[in-house]
Amino acid sequence: MQIEFNLPAIDREETKKAVESILERYRMYSLQVSLDRLPTITAKYTLMPFSNSLPSSSTESAAIANVEYEQERIKFLDWVVRAVNRLTYAERSIIIMRYLSDGERYDYDVYLDLNMSERNYYRIKSRIFYKLAFALKIEVYEEVAN
Repeated sequence: MQIEFNLPAIDREETKKAVESILERYRMYSLQVSLDRLPTITAKYTLMPFSNSLPSSSTESAAIANVEYEQERIKFLDWVVRAVNRLTYAERSIIIMRYLSDGERYDYDVYLDLNMSERNYYRIKSRIFYKLAFALKIEVYEEVAN
């Protein structure tokens, strides 16, 4: 008796979009200054008594928001770096040069800089998207019609 597995098919295009979205978000997060949310300077008056558990001023609220946002940003950046570090050297080079560097680069710039053929570059890049999707657990599966 042989066991049969019915694995769902991966939606290649949607998985690629999901990985590119994560890489673009990484680029934006890595460019941000950590304290870009500033408190308001205008005084705010209220008739409600102050509570010790909630922030009472815009400065406190802004500080709390900054800390929470910074923690989320660092966690996200670390999550992506760990996934990219699982790739081979050539794969990491492609991702870093194409998606994670400061400036916008095109595919032809990257494969020329890496002395790769166009065909080999796109073959490796296609494989990278699957590896990153599984490492980040963001792969998208095709809908199964019943």
